[in-house]
Amino acid sequence: MMKSRHHRATGAASTFPRNVMSYLFKEQRFLFILLGALIASSFFLLHPFSSLPSHSAPDALVVQRRDKFPSFNLPRRVPTDLKKPGLRIVVTGGAGFVGSHLVDKLLARGDSVIVVDNFFTGRKDNLVHHFGNPRFELIRHDVVEPILLEVDQIYHLACPASPVHYKFNPIKTIKTNVMGTLNMLGLAKRIGARFLLTSTSEVYGDPLEHPQKETYWGHVNPIGERSCYDEGKRTAETLTMDYHRGAGVEVRIARIFNTYGPRMCLDDGRVVSNFVAQALQKEPMTVYGDGKQTRSFQYVSDLVDGLVALMEGEHIGPFNLGNPGEFTMLELAEVVKETIDPSARIEFKANTPDDPHMRKPDITKAKQLLNWEPKVSLRQGLPLMVSDFQKRILDEK
Repeated sequence: MMKSRHHRATGAASTFPRNVMSYLFKEQRFLFILLGALIASSFFLLHPFSSLPSHSAPDALVVQRRDKFPSFNLPRRVPTDLKKPGLRIVVTGGAGFVGSHLVDKLLARGDSVIVVDNFFTGRKDNLVHHFGNPRFELIRHDVVEPILLEVDQIYHLACPASPVHYKFNPIKTIKTNVMGTLNMLGLAKRIGARFLLTSTSEVYGDPLEHPQKETYWGHVNPIGERSCYDEGKRTAETLTMDYHRGAGVEVRIARIFNTYGPRMCLDDGRVVSNFVAQALQKEPMTVYGDGKQTRSFQYVSDLVDGLVALMEGEHIGPFNLGNPGEFTMLELAEVVKETIDPSARIEFKANTPDDPHMRKPDITKAKQLLNWEPKVSLRQGLPLMVSDFQKRILDEK
């Protein structure tokens, strides 16, 4: 009896391995087991113990794995010298005088820039040095028509800024200020971009306050020859704030005072470019009125620094961006004579309608909130502009 039980137990034990092996090899199960083991081994090789909680792997094993697989050294560190990816920025009017200098600064810091310009006053020559840059794009487009773009920031500069140009087609000027601003604000709303409006000191009109603070509401003729620009920019500011309050658009407003520098149009009618072009071409410098009206002149690089500081800051504005150094037109003419030709003559003509008698910014707000103030004096910046004008005048001859 005992022998029989022992024999059955021995027989069962001897058949068990055969049954197991038969089971494994039947229907290629063994092959699948090997494949599973290979996959599991690969997983553990590609995912070291650093991905597990620290208590799940002994210190000695961690050290051993570091030695064996140096590419998986633990802990992994993010390089500190990685550059922050640049922003995608559109600059309307970017082929113009101020816009092209702004594009230079944005590209130099690593951003990708799309310029939108209809070339009414802008020139391709202002941007030709960027044509080979893969982060630069130029689109011929009029902002009075909508455009669809995907960007992070919008600098809205599009609008003729000199009296000669904005009086040439006043209806077009106010359409640019109103419809163009509406279109770009609508774009900012759709894509969640931050929007900066370049307004103007002309919103103060012929001011009764001197110097002008941002709290001053202005003294503007709503039906004069300059109204297409003055009131157009005032309307643009209104639209900008309405989109901010009503639609939650992030906005910034800059009020730009007289600016000069390289790439100004030779014939744009503004006083600095007029005096420089006339003196270089041995023509009398034209002074309108008695020459006692005052202006403040900032160099273009100071303005561009102010615009970027405003866009990157946390304050909406409006902010005056200008140089508080004040000159009469006769004093400016003397500085131009000193710089170009001491023998240059002055010619007086009747003044133009609604020409402001005084213009000087109070930049206290920009100093305090943007940490910005102009650095370049008129006597420092004027020679740089003169060199640019000399070259371009020679090229035209």
